[in-house]
Amino acid sequence: MAPGSRSWGAVLLLAAVLPAACGSCGAEGGPLEPFDELYASGVEAYYGGDFAGAARCLEQALRSRRELRAERLRCRRRCRGQVRLAALGAGPAGELPFFWALLRRAGCLRSCEEPRLGATSRHRATEEVRSDFQRRVPYSYLQRAYIQLNKLEEAANAAHTFFMANPEHMEIQQDIENYKTTAGKVSLIDLEAKPHMEDYSAGVRHYDKEEYRLAITFLERALEGYYAEDEDCQIMCEGPQRFEEHEYLEYKAGLYEAIADHYMQVLACKHDCIRELATRSGRISPIENFLPLHYDYLQFAYYRVGDYVKALECARTYLLFHPDDEDVLENAAYYEDLLKGTLDLATIKPRKEAKALLRRHKLESHLLRVASIGLGFTYTEPNYWKRYGARQDEHSVPSSISSEPEDGPRLSLTKKPTPKPDRELKEGGPLLYSDVKFVYNSQQLNGTQRVLLDNVISEEQCRELHRVASGIMLAGDGYRGKTSPHTPNERFEGATVLKALKYGYEGRVPLKSARLFYDISEKARRIVESYFMLNSTLYFSYTHLVCRTALSGQQERRNDLSHPIHADNCLLDPEANECWKEPPAYTFRDYSALLYMNADFEGGEFIFTEMDAKTVTASIKPKCGRMVSFSSGGENPHGVKAVTKGQRCAVALWFTLDPLYRELERIQADEVIAMLDQEHLGPSEMNINPKDEL
Repeated sequence: MAPGSRSWGAVLLLAAVLPAACGSCGAEGGPLEPFDELYASGVEAYYGGDFAGAARCLEQALRSRRELRAERLRCRRRCRGQVRLAALGAGPAGELPFFWALLRRAGCLRSCEEPRLGATSRHRATEEVRSDFQRRVPYSYLQRAYIQLNKLEEAANAAHTFFMANPEHMEIQQDIENYKTTAGKVSLIDLEAKPHMEDYSAGVRHYDKEEYRLAITFLERALEGYYAEDEDCQIMCEGPQRFEEHEYLEYKAGLYEAIADHYMQVLACKHDCIRELATRSGRISPIENFLPLHYDYLQFAYYRVGDYVKALECARTYLLFHPDDEDVLENAAYYEDLLKGTLDLATIKPRKEAKALLRRHKLESHLLRVASIGLGFTYTEPNYWKRYGARQDEHSVPSSISSEPEDGPRLSLTKKPTPKPDRELKEGGPLLYSDVKFVYNSQQLNGTQRVLLDNVISEEQCRELHRVASGIMLAGDGYRGKTSPHTPNERFEGATVLKALKYGYEGRVPLKSARLFYDISEKARRIVESYFMLNSTLYFSYTHLVCRTALSGQQERRNDLSHPIHADNCLLDPEANECWKEPPAYTFRDYSALLYMNADFEGGEFIFTEMDAKTVTASIKPKCGRMVSFSSGGENPHGVKAVTKGQRCAVALWFTLDPLYRELERIQADEVIAMLDQEHLGPSEMNINPKDEL
């Protein structure tokens, strides 16, 4: 079954209301069928056991999405050439030629697209479906369907394509190995590979092997592909925008404000094409300094094959991006000395396409900054050309550099400095409660800032908490209403402390039981704060009682995780062995804890991994009263194995050292507790300041 982080209910609901069954996927003629409908039909066929129909629909969905993009590109290019936007004239009617051209171009686009695509509204997929295709989820379904059809080579390619965008899914690796064993020698193909990225990787591999002529061939081809893809990206940004900061239908802006607002969204999309083209499929962050690196490798490769003119040309091109790079400045001077007297050095100029891209990029940046002030939206210019080359994925600074003479050319690649911890890391402090049992520390769990404890709560308290959970949890609570946020094979339900107390106060659950949730979370917070010997107060950031239930009929041959490998305060990038502490990650979280309530289920082990999201460093089987706690950063990637039978429940807690990010609901819950104490309703049987405190 396909791993993912979305609600499959939307796809299945769409499939339920479609007028055509999956058998119609092969229909020819007429407008292009929407890829989201074909996808929904494929999912429906898969769950219905029609694997041939599922494969046919999913293949057509992928083909439809590609054809949709190709047709839009064709029409936008055609209409851009046929209808030029006119300049504004003078006088009261000076803008009419411009708007006349605008209307003609819009009409051109509609007349070009409609014969093949039909009405534009037919091809507006939901964000969830677009996300699935971005993460290549359809290929996971295809893999399973192909297995049932005994198409092992196709299954292997589908699995490989899915895995390239989802390297955190360990089970898919085993599937690929099984295909190799069963089908013999399999040449795995990434069916969604970006050609310019593949050529770049091939060029770097040849460079590392000192095969400089081959490296030049692939890197030059990568550049051709990059600039072609950049043009396509720019054109595709001219489609509908989402108006993220307001609801468009309720937006009452005037003509020019509305046009400016929409254009700024288009411009921001175009400006971000540099990031898009430098990001591998399914990855979070781009390869740093991606486009300039092409020229850096090429300047040195051309030098090694004796083409000093090209070496100087590429060095000067690289310096457009980094004019103060000392290494390449020295290289350029070295090449100039080699060429002195043989030709006019002024004729060797940076490449035109790089100059044009940089000029456009700087103008876009200027317009976005000016508009953000004038129109009142927030814009922060990313650093698109970071110079350190630590994120080179499959390569490092080539060893051949060290064999060069000190005054010879060098690559400018440097290592990214290792970040220093923002606080002194300690552990081994008192556990505060005599009944809490220490199990493993960081060393025994093969990591940093980790601890495993037992008997944090009793069997009776586990049962009582489970009864509370049954009365207050809602499907999708804490997951923006998504009942299956991490996998389509499990249902997620949750509740917060404040909700529990509210239900208790209203008499919908026993008040003493509702307060138990509050009290045990406070006990967990005190233990974490003490054990890790924190010298400042640890505040609640978010508290969530959550149960995940295996869905019957969907557990056979599962290859996904209940919760994919991630870190709690940064964006994990396994390919680069990095964790980026930037939004949308909860960067303010400092410590995490999971307090388990039961063991009567199958699967569901908590796992720590290396930053590659593959190598498991520790596995923990949940049981009543067991708690695992750890620091929330990239040093502790973790996830949950599939729950294949029964229901797994736990109290999930995230903490922060910054009082500005205290959990609002917790503050409100504290007020409710104070009110209850004033009414002499008393605490639960658990005393959070116990007499047996150590």
